[in-house]
Amino acid sequence: MAIPPPPGPDQPQPPSPYPSYPGQAQHHYPQYPQGPYAAWPQGYSPYNRPTPVNGVAIASLVLGILCFLPALGLVLGIFALVQIRQKGERGKGMAVAGSVLSTIGLALWALLLGTNGLSGVWDGFKDAAKENNSTFSLVKGDCFDSPDGSLEGLTYDVDKVPCSGTHDGEVFAAFKMPAGAYPGDDRVTEVADDKCYALEDQYAMDAWALPDEADVYYLTPTSESWRLGDREVTCVFGNYEPNGTLTGSLRNDEATLDADQLAYLKAAHVLNAAMDTAPDEEYVDDDLPGHKAWARRVTDALDEQTRLLTGHRFAPAASPSVAALVKDLRSARKEWAKAAEATDVDTFYDHYDTGSALLDADRTVTPRKALGLATTPPSYDPEDGGSGDGGEGDTGIEV
Repeated sequence: MAIPPPPGPDQPQPPSPYPSYPGQAQHHYPQYPQGPYAAWPQGYSPYNRPTPVNGVAIASLVLGILCFLPALGLVLGIFALVQIRQKGERGKGMAVAGSVLSTIGLALWALLLGTNGLSGVWDGFKDAAKENNSTFSLVKGDCFDSPDGSLEGLTYDVDKVPCSGTHDGEVFAAFKMPAGAYPGDDRVTEVADDKCYALEDQYAMDAWALPDEADVYYLTPTSESWRLGDREVTCVFGNYEPNGTLTGSLRNDEATLDADQLAYLKAAHVLNAAMDTAPDEEYVDDDLPGHKAWARRVTDALDEQTRLLTGHRFAPAASPSVAALVKDLRSARKEWAKAAEATDVDTFYDHYDTGSALLDADRTVTPRKALGLATTPPSYDPEDGGSGDGGEGDTGIEV
């Protein structure tokens, strides 16, 4: 990972383009902005200068060593020998070595072209580049450490580690960007942010079980890896604290939950999704029609949640508490339906307040305990950057 030198004391600190992930982690890692570099000071020139080295000879040697443009390296080597003889410059050995190496390089290129070996070498390089740049072959459920412990910036490698111990990130989803030209860093980040947050609860279905310090990051392709075919964005959980870590897997889905837990959480997600569609206007006075439409969506979600819960046969130990929850949901549904039909703001607030109280999180603690789910409601402090109930951010790694 290449990181520019820190700015000097009189230079402004470069702003980070991503708030703590904390993250295409965008997750993301996004490249750090290049700060100004101080000019290299000029030294004095001694009075007695040695015989100069022929620059063409140096170029010939470099091209010969790199086996890059061997024909040019050979021509430069011959030209350098002529100049050295005429001007009395140093560098004859470099010119000879460059010519010899370039001649060998020409022979190798001719062999590769004659046997189609060059095509095979290039295809192999592209395949390796795709594999190495496509988020390092990480899959859902993998945990990893980044080289510097951060989930922001640019990296070309990560170390896969067991999820049972401490780790920097845990992969919870991946998706492909559309084909076509590279859309730019901002667009890749925007798509990664929207989709990763939307996919979060498919892997960690119980938001109550997520630690407060967990947030969403993403690994995104760079413009360079895009040219090699990399289109994959990998969504990961990480710690929103700089260089913070997570311990243990955050996965709770079909792979880790029992049938009763799945039924309960799927029903809960229906209501959560409707609640998340509240109008942008915070106050009902500013948008009564918008809040009434929202109340209708919540009413429909309560109908669906009730249907899902009553349609599943829960274990005897959990059935009574789930039945009590269904009773609350039906009562709340009546209040939200009346709010949806309110003709004025005061009437809306009356039914909204009553309906919201019936949906208080504390009323779900008892059935959650009976089902073996987390029983502490998630907290969310907008100032600490934690995930809590979800959020938006530009946190990620470019790969």
